[in-house]
Order: sequence, then structure tokens, then C-alpha cells
Amino acid sequence: MSELVLLIILCALLGSGVGFLAGLLGIGGGLIIVPVLSSILLPFDVLPPEQVVIVAIATSLASILFTSTSSAIAHHKKGNVPWDLAPWIMMGVALGALISGFMAALLPEKVVRIVFVVSVVLIAFKMLYSSTKSDASAVRQMPNKGLLTIFTTITGGLSAMIGIGGGALLVPLLTFFSLDMKKAIGCASACGIVIALFGSIGYISSGSTHFALQDGFAGFVYLPALFGIVCTSWFTAPLGAKSTHYLPVSVIKKIFAVLLLIMAVNMMIN
Repeated sequence: MSELVLLIILCALLGSGVGFLAGLLGIGGGLIIVPVLSSILLPFDVLPPEQVVIVAIATSLASILFTSTSSAIAHHKKGNVPWDLAPWIMMGVALGALISGFMAALLPEKVVRIVFVVSVVLIAFKMLYSSTKSDASAVRQMPNKGLLTIFTTITGGLSAMIGIGGGALLVPLLTFFSLDMKKAIGCASACGIVIALFGSIGYISSGSTHFALQDGFAGFVYLPALFGIVCTSWFTAPLGAKSTHYLPVSVIKKIFAVLLLIMAVNMMIN
């Protein structure tokens, strides 16, 4: 019992940090949760080592359902969610996340890890590059709603596969098409709810034959870790959302990029 309490406390500390960053960057927190939770779970020996990453991804998505909800509410109150675009984006990410949640269980752990690392490194360099460019850079027109839904289906699928709320992919995509950075973060927070919901359904369904509820699992989702993360992230996400109004966009992009690179390096090493 004492080990379980320690695990929940560690996850609560993790949740407090990812909640703030979820609100600040619209990332859901999965980029931090997946590698850190993998490191937390290994010493506690609650599951086979070869399944640690997929359980961390599934648990990350389930926690993002709560964290992104808290963050999206805060961004909505600030007027940072573009509701004229959000339904189309949500439609795409929902479809992609649902498909990916089932597919990821069929992929080798090494493949999922490689997809995670390559994705976040590319995104990080894109964000660093864009943060150094002048505000007078070319204005690109937002694609039509149908094409936008196709783009976000791919985004949602990849996000669910690597256990993130979607902001790490959606924010660069939306800012590429000249959407204001703060509105892109607000939109990503709202879409993170959809990715997490449909991705979690896939992981819970596909993991039901691997783990039992009496052992603390709902499919691939490890419930004690989920509780620890959510009990703090729900309260710190709004604090991060408020901070977007006090930091320059270029600073937010640099924080975003550095965070991605750190997480990619950590996943490669561990």
C-alpha cells in the first residue's frame, strides 16, 4: 500500500507541472507525461517492462481528458478559442484519434517510441525556426473546412499514437496558416479533449484483454497514476492559461520548442 501511495504522490507532482504547461502551451501535457510516467512505473513493477510505454501513453491520454477540459474552459473565458474553426478541427482529430487508439496496440513498442521521438524533434525545430522569424512573415490563408479536417485527422491520429493532447502538432499547424498563437493554443486545448476522449476509448478497448480492472487498469490506462496526475493538473492548468496573456508569443514558442527537445532526448535515452 505504501508503494501505491508513493506512486500516486509522484504522479501528483507530475500533474502539477504538466497542468501548468498544458494551459500555457495548449499541449495537454502528454509530451511530459509519457516519458516521465514511463520512468515512474518501471521501478514499481506493476506491469511487464515491454508494456510500460503503451500504458504511459494510454494513461497520458486519459489524464489529458481532464487537463485539457480545465485548460479549455480557462481559454474560452479569455476568448482564445476560435469556435468558427474548432468544430471542423475537432471532427478531424476525433476520427484520427479513434483509429490510432486501436492501431497503436498492434505496433511494437520500439515503433511507437521512434514515432514519438521523430515527431517531437521535427516539431521543436519548426517552432524554434518560427520564433526567430519576423512578425512580418508571409500570411497564409487557412485552408477550406474539408481540407482542414483532413489535416487534423492526420494530426489527431499521430497525437493519439504518441499519447499527447494534440497541441504539439495542432499549434504549429494552425500558426503556419497565420492563426494567432494564443487562439491556436486555445483551440488546441479544446481539441485535446476530443483527442483524449476518442484515443482513450481505443486504448481501453484494445487493452481490456491485457489487463484487469481488479489490478488497477481500465484497458491500458493505469488508474492510480491517472488519479495522481488529475488531482493536481486540473487546478494548475488555468494558471498556465492566464500566463499566456503576460508572455510574448516568441517566448512561448521558445519554451514550447525547448520542452519538446528535452522530452525527445529523454525518450531516446530511457
